[in-house]
Amino acid sequence: MSESTPPQADAAAPDPTTAAPGPTLVGRPFGELPLSPALLATLEQLEYRTMTPIQAASLPLALAGHDLIAQAKTGSGKTAAFALTLLTNLNPRRFAVQAMVLCPTRELADQVTQEIRRLARAADNIKILALCGGTTMRPQRASLEHGAHIVVGTPGRIMDHLDRGSLRLDALNTLVLDEADRMLDMGFYDDIAFVASQCPVRRQTLLFSATYPEGIERLAQQFLRNPQQVKLAEQHEGSKIRQRFYEIKHDERLQAVGTLLKHYRPVSTLAFCNTKQQCRDLVEVLHKQGFHALTLHGDLEQRERDQMLIQFANRSCSVLVATDVAARGLDIAQLEAVINVDVTPDPEVHIHRIGRTGRADEDGWALTLCSPADKRRVATIAQVTGIEPEWHGLGSLQGGDESPLVPPMVTLQILGGRKDKIRPGDVLGALTGEAGFTREQVGKITVTDQTTYVAVVRDIAREAVRRLSAGRLKGKPVKVRALGD
Repeated sequence: MSESTPPQADAAAPDPTTAAPGPTLVGRPFGELPLSPALLATLEQLEYRTMTPIQAASLPLALAGHDLIAQAKTGSGKTAAFALTLLTNLNPRRFAVQAMVLCPTRELADQVTQEIRRLARAADNIKILALCGGTTMRPQRASLEHGAHIVVGTPGRIMDHLDRGSLRLDALNTLVLDEADRMLDMGFYDDIAFVASQCPVRRQTLLFSATYPEGIERLAQQFLRNPQQVKLAEQHEGSKIRQRFYEIKHDERLQAVGTLLKHYRPVSTLAFCNTKQQCRDLVEVLHKQGFHALTLHGDLEQRERDQMLIQFANRSCSVLVATDVAARGLDIAQLEAVINVDVTPDPEVHIHRIGRTGRADEDGWALTLCSPADKRRVATIAQVTGIEPEWHGLGSLQGGDESPLVPPMVTLQILGGRKDKIRPGDVLGALTGEAGFTREQVGKITVTDQTTYVAVVRDIAREAVRRLSAGRLKGKPVKVRALGD
């Protein structure tokens, strides 16, 4: 099997267009869509009577055969949106894999499999297989030998079946990437790209993601054909961000950041400064106050930048201090707070800064420090954004919790990466197998060309380093160290 990317000469570069959920379809019955009578009867039995916003926005496009990029959170009804599409594309009389759904975790793959089975129950003899790690290969290979119409699985296990020749994709007409941003967070970009490269070029690809990080655009450019883009307004609501403005003297600015952190106690905070020097000065002050803080600025090499971002995304660093230029393109999940250490002169930049928090179903704080010289900038921001600034003094925050703000995770660095054929599943297996830890004690896993990073719960970090160093990964001993401790 070739690992090369499929030829794209006949596929124009993606030029996604944004579609909002049309007012004529949101809340309207499924019967207005070109679905088979059997599918409509099943939806009625399941009491799926009207379409959710993501279904209303994506189903007309997907059923018309378009490739799709849809921003949709868990619980929005996205599984039914892509399941109805792939079932419509299916020929039950052809016993070959015609649709595949890639999921980041075994748990999600199991949920998706059950939902597709529920929707397919009225059709004759449609076989749906879950192909995930954590179970032996033999039963899965036997099931594939008997034929399947739809497979749902995690990237690593799908790759294993492709490598062994037990999974053939030459009849595939629909590829779904579910929770693509989570798969990228877990280091699956190359695995997804390999799996997609083994699919027929002429297929429909549906990509669902709660956020739109840089890796999604790379996937779209490489593997989607003229995709339509659906982005729902519900993904980011300003009402979920609570803004407060704190009056300070200019020389109190850096010390005040620690006061805010001790009072609000966010797990992850992005602090914005207007200059690189201010970033350096703030990190030095925070370190003296006992905070786990890192900085992003334009002088960092890409390797250093990547390592900083990985530690912050892993929740093993409490504060990331950055300039606007350095933070461009960042999309960090579960960001509890943004602190504007310096007020930006550009209201649009202020909106972009605070929009990093309060994503999806999460609430967030946007805290801005203002000296008297900043009042005019704040007035401009208030005018442009239509808010009434909520002013507070630092004195109201005194006497709070003075205990150290300790990140819940520690990032371990393993020497060895993609060039050593290491995959996220190998690291997870090593930690939950011989090392004896649970899946809940392991966080994000990021595999780069030469290095692998894995987040573990802080209280097991030392023991995890010891056990990984004493064991083997891909049959070889590895060097492991904890970053930042």
